[in-house]
Amino acid sequence: SILWKGFYSSKEVLCHKGLSLYLVKSLNICTSGSATSCEECLLIHPKCAWCFKEDFGSLRSVTSRCDLKANLVKNGCGDEFESPASSTQVLRSLPLSSKGSSPASSDVIQMTPQKIALNLRPGDKTTFQLQVRQVEDYPVDLYYLMDLSLSMKDDLDSIRNLGTKLAEEMGKLTSNFRLGFGSFVDKNISPFSYTAPRYQTNPCIGYKLFPNCVPSFGFRHLLPLTDRVDSFNEEVRKQRVSRNRDAPEGGFDAVLQAAVCKEKIGWRKDALHLLVFTTDDVPHIALDGKLGGLVQPHDGQCHLNEANEYTVSNQMDYPSLALLGEKLAENNINLIFAVTKSHYMLYKNFTALIPGTTVEILHGDSKNIIQLIINAYNSIRSKVELSVWDQPEDLNLFFTATCQDGVSYPGQRKCEGLKIGDTATFEVAAEARGCPGGPAAAAFTLRPVGFRDSLQVAVAYHCRCGCSAGPEPDSARCGGKGTYVCGLCECQPGHLGSRCECQEGESQSGRQHLCREAEGRPLCSGRGECSCNQCSCFESEFGKIYGPFCQCDNFSCARNRGVLCSGHGECHCGECKCHAGYIGDNCNCSTDISTCLAKDGQVCSDRGRCVCGQCQCTEPGAFGETCEKCPTCPDACSTKRDCVECLLLHSGGPAENQTCHSLCKDEVVTRVDTIVKDDQEAVLCFYKTAKDCVMMFTYTELPSGKSNLTVLKEPECGTAPDATTILLAVVGSILLIGIALLAIWKLLVTIHDRREFAKFQSERSRARYEMASNPLYRKPISTHSVDFTFNKFNKSYNGTVD
Repeated sequence: SILWKGFYSSKEVLCHKGLSLYLVKSLNICTSGSATSCEECLLIHPKCAWCFKEDFGSLRSVTSRCDLKANLVKNGCGDEFESPASSTQVLRSLPLSSKGSSPASSDVIQMTPQKIALNLRPGDKTTFQLQVRQVEDYPVDLYYLMDLSLSMKDDLDSIRNLGTKLAEEMGKLTSNFRLGFGSFVDKNISPFSYTAPRYQTNPCIGYKLFPNCVPSFGFRHLLPLTDRVDSFNEEVRKQRVSRNRDAPEGGFDAVLQAAVCKEKIGWRKDALHLLVFTTDDVPHIALDGKLGGLVQPHDGQCHLNEANEYTVSNQMDYPSLALLGEKLAENNINLIFAVTKSHYMLYKNFTALIPGTTVEILHGDSKNIIQLIINAYNSIRSKVELSVWDQPEDLNLFFTATCQDGVSYPGQRKCEGLKIGDTATFEVAAEARGCPGGPAAAAFTLRPVGFRDSLQVAVAYHCRCGCSAGPEPDSARCGGKGTYVCGLCECQPGHLGSRCECQEGESQSGRQHLCREAEGRPLCSGRGECSCNQCSCFESEFGKIYGPFCQCDNFSCARNRGVLCSGHGECHCGECKCHAGYIGDNCNCSTDISTCLAKDGQVCSDRGRCVCGQCQCTEPGAFGETCEKCPTCPDACSTKRDCVECLLLHSGGPAENQTCHSLCKDEVVTRVDTIVKDDQEAVLCFYKTAKDCVMMFTYTELPSGKSNLTVLKEPECGTAPDATTILLAVVGSILLIGIALLAIWKLLVTIHDRREFAKFQSERSRARYEMASNPLYRKPISTHSVDFTFNKFNKSYNGTVD
């Protein structure tokens, strides 16, 4: 909050979480306000006080009675002033218990204090502290709610002896354990179930895989919470599956009935309430019932008959998530979703909407149900989260959690990673934004999710001054013409003046200069008339005009999007007086840094400033809502390298702690011989040293804001290479490559020749004629025969000549 001083001799700068607020010389929020009564003065600012001393200050000035306490004392008020402060009173505070199951278990206390009273002055914070502890051996009530649709038949077979095994495992965690059982399918109306007459007694008729099953039903409470596990096993063995038409189930009807029917279920007041919801499909939720003509919303009441069956399944719609969350929280029930892997993300999203809910993956045959319940139990018992019930609208609450590591986390009301017996501490600051329009008292409740214990907080508002309790009607101090209250006279109609000494209509022309703020200024600033040496301000349709010279009003202030003072302040004499948590000329700048917190808890990821609830990134290259993105920023490996190099340089030396302390002040260092990256969240980093060695380390961020560094004791260095070996290897490689290339060339040539020869042979075999009949063929020898006859010397020759 802003600490205002009286009159400032020079400009001053107040820093508030990175924001600078300039207070101009001579500004005093109390005296510059519009307070004309003690009650109005107390509303201006928590540091303002009202002097009710009769002869204090100027007779003309009313606002001078409203000032800072130091100024009032300095100006002669003494101790006759009203300046109440917010306070806290503890009404009941019983010590925390250390063990749950004992003969006096009804007196188990897991939260302290149990009742306090707050007296709040608007704008003035008061703080109180509360502690929560998960006590050892606390009683446990577990109600097993099972989906008995046809797809869960194998699961039903797997849990026949669940009671015995579960009791054995839970006996290791608590000596007081009780178990109950219930089942559900869906609403027995169309289109959710088979409603034809032939399906009324056996909806599985015609289904070859499983031809016999029981009729569909909404919810049946089968076994109240009991410590007799044999009864649980016996009841489970009696059950038979049913069949519905659509895929979603009516499980949320059953969850609501199991939560609100406390007497029938048997929930104990002093026990941890666990409701295990097992299914292999999605649930129906509110408005789904309209498909079956159900338009009546669920009323959130118990509707189990004498046979412990849900009677309005076919009359009311399915419950909404909001109604489920409300009823589970009212009855301190921790809901455990045990669902198959394919629907895990859907139910995981439900846990964000239903406080105190966890989700675990159920195997297809439910064989891991016992380990699932144990895991969920340990998860529930390892965290504490505060919830607020019936918080008044005009009340702000600010939480700071101190968990098992001893570190305070502003803005957080949840602790995780607790062990049984650990104590979580929460500091709560309460601040009233203003005075309520109705009763001046209120109440609210703080309760850890899933706990029976709670803190009842009664709130009283300091909106009336003590001096107003004894007014003096027709007081002699007011000339018998007015009521004296808190140092002022409230005059009767027709009378004016600080002591009601004037009457309306009297001529005061000789002293009209008393109604001028300065010489030459108009009377009453032109916004009123001078009467009895005082200004009577005109009424305005825009707001109120006030001040000794009517120089002020409550409507001529800066606006933001048309809203005066952004709706987060009051307009006083042309200047916005901001509510707590806002600053700026028009009060548009929030001082809340919760919107600037990154996932690691740092403001703007330590790369910027939080200005008016938004991050202004100052690191070059940083962007995002919380400056979480920065591609050009040095990563954590680079930022932590200095620490690692220092440890490497001074390893084993006597000056190690002193030299590296400043570089490693935010690190938890562990030296190891080898790096084993078994943590999925650990980041592996390495860099090259000056000696060409490789230095490796891993880091993980701790909830406390520090980092866990796992560093090698010595960097990893390789041996120098052998030059002869390298030369022989290069030459050998060249020879091998050459031989390989020649072999490949020879292979390609051989393949080509064979292909050509085969082609030739193929063409030859396809010829249609023999070689002898080839018209192109000619023999190299030719023979010719010539026949002729001639007579020589009367001798005949035939074909021959001698």
